[in-house]
Amino acid sequence: MLILGLTGSIGMGKSTTAKLFAEAGVPVYDADAEVHKIYEGEAAPAIEAAFAGTTVDGKVDRARLSAQVVHNPAAMKQLEQIVHPMLGASRKKFFEDAEAAGKPVVLLDIPLLYETGGEKRVDAVVVVTTTPEIQRQRVLARGTMDEARFDAILARQLPDAEKRKRADFVVDTSDGLDPVRARIRDILAEVVKMPQRRT
Repeated sequence: MLILGLTGSIGMGKSTTAKLFAEAGVPVYDADAEVHKIYEGEAAPAIEAAFAGTTVDGKVDRARLSAQVVHNPAAMKQLEQIVHPMLGASRKKFFEDAEAAGKPVVLLDIPLLYETGGEKRVDAVVVVTTTPEIQRQRVLARGTMDEARFDAILARQLPDAEKRKRADFVVDTSDGLDPVRARIRDILAEVVKMPQRRT
């Protein structure tokens, strides 16, 4: 079974691309969705113990947590030490289920793939991209973020040009869904011929 890693900066169309991989029959592990799940369950007590006042009704309040960790690298590291082992366990189960179902390719949707050294744990990396103008427009149109917060998130992410340079495959989402679907078909045709590369 080959493991594809999917990444791309905020607003590039990564979630939509992941959905189109799923539509093409590829099991998708969504790291963010898994984080949501453990924030609402097993991680909440440990996070509350480490960062008091960040849970409400036994679930992590992401806005409160973000306020405590976003500008604090040490706190961010502490949070990762709580969350990463739990994510590791859920990812292992995902692989076992896909393997049992006989799937030739799975996709890991990991926003900070390069930033966390995740490219060593996959066989090929797919980077989702668009123009900086479209990216900014998409993010600010969500209405959940202002320019300053957007810039802070961008500063934590590896620049798009660097991600594209290191990618095995690039998916450009600037021109709608059909070109993305076609690109995914091409990628899946190529990937099955690739050797396993992960360490």
